[in-house]
Amino acid sequence: MTREEIVKQVNILLAEEFEVKAEALLPDANVKETLNLDSLSLVDLVALMQQVYKVKIPVTELRNIQTFNNLYDYIESHLPKE
Repeated sequence: MTREEIVKQVNILLAEEFEVKAEALLPDANVKETLNLDSLSLVDLVALMQQVYKVKIPVTELRNIQTFNNLYDYIESHLPKE
């Protein structure tokens, strides 16, 4: 899966799941602010990424995911090898 495919697919999933416009999901935008996440919806985000991409995001790593670019980078670098 290419970086472009990850970005496109993640944006579609997040826009649908959190009812925001895909145009708002800019690479340098803050994930929590843009998606209006509280602690419970943050758990939903992690669960969705784990379900779709088979990528575990430990709480310790979650602190480092501030922007959408951080999220794309994390998914890209932790995707299971095909």
